[in-house]
Amino acid sequence: MLANLKQMAELVDVFSKYGVRKTFKKGDFIIRPGEQPPGVFYIVHGLVKAYDITKYGEENLLIIRKQDEIFPLIWAIEGVERSIIYQCVAPTTVLEITREKFEEQIIRHPGALAPLLDITIEMYRLHSERILNLEYRTVRERIVSFLLTMSSRFGTRTKEGLLIEVPLRHQDIASSINATRETTSREISALVKKGYISKNKSLYTLLDVKALRSLLV
Repeated sequence: MLANLKQMAELVDVFSKYGVRKTFKKGDFIIRPGEQPPGVFYIVHGLVKAYDITKYGEENLLIIRKQDEIFPLIWAIEGVERSIIYQCVAPTTVLEITREKFEEQIIRHPGALAPLLDITIEMYRLHSERILNLEYRTVRERIVSFLLTMSSRFGTRTKEGLLIEVPLRHQDIASSINATRETTSREISALVKKGYISKNKSLYTLLDVKALRSLLV
């Protein structure tokens, strides 16, 4: 991390002073399909997934944004619209400011650039890992790599193992690893039967991280 607590507070202060506080329920859209982003959003708490729609009409999960992150980041910095959809996967509160105000205040508060760079680097890392994940030959390996990456971002230690505290549908995983939903479901069931992971509705727990990592060697 490049930013210190003071610099992070400076970025948050920009949104606190000039932003409008909005709350959303699980399933609500913040940026709808085909909609121009109305502003730049800072997540106070909650989870927001970013995805697009493939030519086959299926959702393609890109990233899940969490507390203290900003979206849509590329549009905020460059003004480039990529038709990305942002939808809440948990009750979420955000602060929204206009892109013009965002640019103006970032120039006036250069200390806020460090946390922005941290967020940008994290986004680059996640997308790079997704590309590298596709190099694995089998769907099972790609699923394991995906779950390990998600656990590093959303994992919480429990008595059972490492709980990924974000709901993941089979379609979300399948689109992220370039596999069919049917194959993904079958491979997830196999990992559950082997005792490597457990699944409670859309939440996954990694029961044996060491064994999972050994599958990627």
